[in-house]
Amino acid sequence: MKTLTLPKARLDFLVSVLQQFGEIHGPVAQGDRFVFRRLRRWSDARLDYTRTILPLKKYFLPPRERLFRYRRGEGYVADTTDLERRIVLFGVHACDIYGLNILDQVFGGRYPDPYYQTRRRQVAVVGIDCTPDEHCFCRSMRADVVTRGFDLFLQDLGDRYLTFVGTALGDDMVLATEGLFQPVTRDDVEDYKRRSADRERMFRLEAEIRDLPEIFEMEYGSRLWDELGERCLGCGACSMVCPTCYCFDVADEVALGSTDGARDRVWDSCLFASHAAVSGGENFRASRASRIKFRFYHKQRGFVAEYGRPSCVGCGRCLDVCPAGIDMVEIIAGLREVDHAAAQ
Repeated sequence: MKTLTLPKARLDFLVSVLQQFGEIHGPVAQGDRFVFRRLRRWSDARLDYTRTILPLKKYFLPPRERLFRYRRGEGYVADTTDLERRIVLFGVHACDIYGLNILDQVFGGRYPDPYYQTRRRQVAVVGIDCTPDEHCFCRSMRADVVTRGFDLFLQDLGDRYLTFVGTALGDDMVLATEGLFQPVTRDDVEDYKRRSADRERMFRLEAEIRDLPEIFEMEYGSRLWDELGERCLGCGACSMVCPTCYCFDVADEVALGSTDGARDRVWDSCLFASHAAVSGGENFRASRASRIKFRFYHKQRGFVAEYGRPSCVGCGRCLDVCPAGIDMVEIIAGLREVDHAAAQ
């Protein structure tokens, strides 16, 4: 991986050059929150943001997308709207890049998804470091630092950025600036290490994930799940804002009085009462307790067995939006507590 420096005062010039690689999308303020959207003016960008309402998955797995339409005499026609749209996502945090890497594994693995894969190839990622707040626990999930999944990544060193070049496309971006980037000096290295240590001390939340899958396995019958089921509203907000929740439903829309129609893919949540319902009236997870337990087991147990790490990246969005105040970090700590009465 190549490492260079970029003068912070020339950041706007870099962005102007990146426009030749696609539309520039970045974090902007929306009330007291932030969203990723197309930047009409560079001055709209808020690189000091905490987290966006929705993560990057909205670009690759839209909340609702048309897969194909069908019509008598024409058959099935795939919908390719916006699949070839070139975008540069500027100012992405490490945890969200980590989340994107996880989605890449899911949708590019044994059964690759052509819609996701096509969009992914058209999107460039420029990451930037961040300052953790009271909801961040990405360090515990080993997602506070990322080494792949980006084309460029900018680390703030005060008046300059230490820049990691992660791909050949990132190298093309550097070359297109014609000398804007400079070689790294010893001072740059020392400043980076000092700032990295300072940032590590800023984290206020911590979740111990060592041997967590084994604890989940043994606590499958814990009364904690019933308690959470009483609190959970089943609204699915945590799934919608999660960078790595990828459940979807498929719905056919048929025009009345005809055989013409279309098939759409829409976001779903394992917390919805209808998620595990099947024909005949059977529901494999009818209770909220079973649904919330399934969500946590998928993230912290099942995903580890399949891919070798949890699918949670510690971005803190679920803590921020849950109307019932259900806290991933508190649940992990609760499962780790020793029941002294039972031990005796």
